Amino acid sequence: PRRAGGRAAALHCPAAGVSQVTVRDALNQALDEELERDERVFLLGEEVAQYDGAYKISRGLWKKYGDKRVIDTPISEMGFTGIAVGAAMAGLRPVCEFMTFNFSMQAIDQVINSAAKTCYMSAGSIAVPIVFRGPNGASAGVAAQHSQCFAAWYGHCPGLKVVSPWSSEDAKGLLKASIRDDNPVVMLENELLYGVPFEMSEQAQSKDFVVPIGKAKIERQGTHVTLVSHSRPVGHCLEAAAILAKEGVECEVINLRTIRPMDIEAVEASVVKTNHLVTVEGGWPQFGVGAEICARIMEGSAFNYLDAPAVRVTGADVPMPYAKILEDNCIPQVKDIIFAVKKTLNI
Repeated sequence: PRRAGGRAAALHCPAAGVSQVTVRDALNQALDEELERDERVFLLGEEVAQYDGAYKISRGLWKKYGDKRVIDTPISEMGFTGIAVGAAMAGLRPVCEFMTFNFSMQAIDQVINSAAKTCYMSAGSIAVPIVFRGPNGASAGVAAQHSQCFAAWYGHCPGLKVVSPWSSEDAKGLLKASIRDDNPVVMLENELLYGVPFEMSEQAQSKDFVVPIGKAKIERQGTHVTLVSHSRPVGHCLEAAAILAKEGVECEVINLRTIRPMDIEAVEASVVKTNHLVTVEGGWPQFGVGAEICARIMEGSAFNYLDAPAVRVTGADVPMPYAKILEDNCIPQVKDIIFAVKKTLNI
């Protein structure tokens, strides 16, 4: 006989094999699996070993793999990034963690002049298989020196691949793909997402799972307007889309996943369908990711399908204030996205 309440219980059960996994645990899984898979892979950075990582991303890895594979470094980004780039040129596959990407500016000569340009300048004879990873963009209450988004900075530079995950599936799959790639990859994570749980399928939790670099993902299908975003603002776009759906506006939400090479074909295909475009990002407006998307759409055939000008939703054009109320007004909120959608749809 069927158990009472069985159907109601079934409606609230996740699909078979689906688990709730935080972004932190997804990144930890990816590092663990890749350290186990390839002995050339090693992790280095400040506090990554004995302290289990400043954000606990590398929890348990030092105890499991030891001093040669998980290495605590001095507080010297230029020094340990240079060591990591040299190790990559010599055939290892380093994962170089910055405590925040704001501190990567201390090592930007190593990232750009040493890592990004070497493959081109050596006519392809020297690969630099390195991953630069860590939290990017605004956290909470950490002021101007710790709140910058570097997607546009690093996306500007030939020789780098740049990925920017939102969900746990993005984080795990993109980190594994980045470690296996023979090019230098910048992986821009978000500190405020580390503790957020997302559903992960059985397939996404397997050791073979990777997310291909350079492919965007449609997170929600829609017909009236295309919302394009990356990292934490993808969640804001989905929230805005759910609110707008109650008013009869169906938003298509695209999670870019990769900043460089950008999957502009996915954006074009969506714009051809919806005839409207809104880009959303946490970075500054001038020369930003949204500016690049708008330019690429304008230069391509999808421009002919736009029924209104594309609209950008960005961070405010100021250094990030410390005060919470000012910080909130400097970062795109759900209400800002809804306002932009209504503006472009003229409603």
